[in-house]
Amino acid sequence: QVQLVESGGGTVQSGGSLRLSCAASGATYNTYYMGWFRLSPGKEREGVAVIDSDGRQNYAESVQGRFTISQDSAKKTLYLQMNSLKPEDTAMYYCAASKSAYYRGAYYIQHPHQYNYRGQGTQVTVSS
Repeated sequence: QVQLVESGGGTVQSGGSLRLSCAASGATYNTYYMGWFRLSPGKEREGVAVIDSDGRQNYAESVQGRFTISQDSAKKTLYLQMNSLKPEDTAMYYCAASKSAYYRGAYYIQHPHQYNYRGQGTQVTVSS
């Protein structure tokens, strides 16, 4: 099992920045992809960013150029740097991990429900 705990959410004005963190513990050696997805009322789950164990990254078009995913393997921590935030970025952000290397990273952008593990989420609110 892998446990994921997010932090760093909050309220920020439009145009501002936040950095989310995700601390992983447990059988982390068993994960190949780690990523972020978000949920907001009335919308479907949206894959935001994903990174594989070699550092290759994929992003949703809606955040490309504004968000950056990174990881510190030694600290077992995943990050999401979010810049130029917009009100439409308001959502609960979840950290997630997958055991499988079968799919390409972009698959988890399109199918964020396919992760094996997820955290409890951290709320991001962007005010206009």
